[in-house]
Amino acid sequence: MRCPQCGNNTEQGAAFCSRCGTRMFAPKPAAVREYALAIFRPSLWYYANGFVVAGVLIAVGARLLYDKFQQIQVPVQLGFVVVGLGVLTIIVTMIRARTVNWSLTSDRLIEKRGLVASRRREMELADIRSVEVSKRVFQRLIGLGDVTIASAASADYAIRLHDIFDPDNAAETIRKARLKRLA
Repeated sequence: MRCPQCGNNTEQGAAFCSRCGTRMFAPKPAAVREYALAIFRPSLWYYANGFVVAGVLIAVGARLLYDKFQQIQVPVQLGFVVVGLGVLTIIVTMIRARTVNWSLTSDRLIEKRGLVASRRREMELADIRSVEVSKRVFQRLIGLGDVTIASAASADYAIRLHDIFDPDNAAETIRKARLKRLA
């Protein structure tokens, strides 16, 4: 092997140059790869108001179309427009439901929001100060809840996982990942 400092030929596998003492190769640290542990999304119950509005619009539109066949003076286009608005509301609600997710990796918790314009927030697992679970009455009835993760880096920085399924299990998963990261 040739020394990168002085150009001296040294023995194969030597750690230092015999002439100048330069380190021949620096040991590389073990590559630690980040891997995904869990992905959390809000429940569709969080978007129930959109589905209720869509259902009402479709019902009103269907009633207007039905009335057209009963010889009441309502333009048929109005019925189709109202039904179309109801279907469009369902599509928009489904898209809104897919624009928020939280990814838990071996090193951090990542919050992603948005479809066209997006926002990404990250919190290192080592910076987690507390994990808090809260369940309102209606959430408890259907097995949902909120998990709030507070950061030790700043008093006002927190990531809130809202209306997720089985929040106790999610909080325990985050706690275990944090403890494993700190070990």
